[in-house]
Amino acid sequence: MSDSSQPTFLVSAYSEPIVVRINGKANYLNCNSFRQFMEQMVRDGKKRIALDFTGCKGMDSTFLGILAGTAIQLRRQKPAGEILTCNLSDRNRELICNLGLQALLTMDAEIPEGANKPCERSADSFAELEDEKVDDACKVLEAHENLLEAEDENEARFQDVISFLKTQVKDDS
Repeated sequence: MSDSSQPTFLVSAYSEPIVVRINGKANYLNCNSFRQFMEQMVRDGKKRIALDFTGCKGMDSTFLGILAGTAIQLRRQKPAGEILTCNLSDRNRELICNLGLQALLTMDAEIPEGANKPCERSADSFAELEDEKVDDACKVLEAHENLLEAEDENEARFQDVISFLKTQVKDDS
């Protein structure tokens, strides 16, 4: 397990819903493994993912873009899936709402009865995702484009970032 001062994502992939406990600040420096995990859960046909923000100290736009993209994919499933946001601080709720993501997420939910709650977890019911920096500009660009799909007003907020990332992706290819 990593240093307790480092941001971590603890997951219970076999509960219903899947539970992810976010500790520390969720950002582009540490969210690549989280993105990969979420993509795999969607590919596996999982319908409900509960995010426990009790220990989350903040989020950046890349992490929020990953949430938006996952929520969009889950909503396209038949029947539609959902992301539950649990134990949000006022600041994290504000970050989500400022980008219009509250329309994609089930806000202020409780972790459903029977799911592995972080406070009840045994040593083997939660696994830690290894910290991994998103070093691929394509993935960061994709996360920000998800924010545009989630809310039209985000285009003005992120147009410079997206232009920069598109240039970087073009230069890398």
